[in-house]
Amino acid sequence: MGHSMGLDYGRWTKNGFFLGLSMVIIGAALAGLGTYVFGSIPAWERTLAIDMMLVGIAVGFSAVFGFGILLPLTE
Repeated sequence: MGHSMGLDYGRWTKNGFFLGLSMVIIGAALAGLGTYVFGSIPAWERTLAIDMMLVGIAVGFSAVFGFGILLPLTE
């Protein structure tokens, strides 16, 4: 018999997905609009924006698969 952790998986899934989505949007806006507004941005800012998009994608997928699929199956 398993024990219930008492988590609201739907809420955690939605919040994790929207956190990842917001990271992707902010990273894309920084990469795209940063060059448009400021002309050129330093290489570290472009790297930060690209890394933010990649981490956002990873966070969004892991939240959906972790809290939306995997944890409810183990309970």
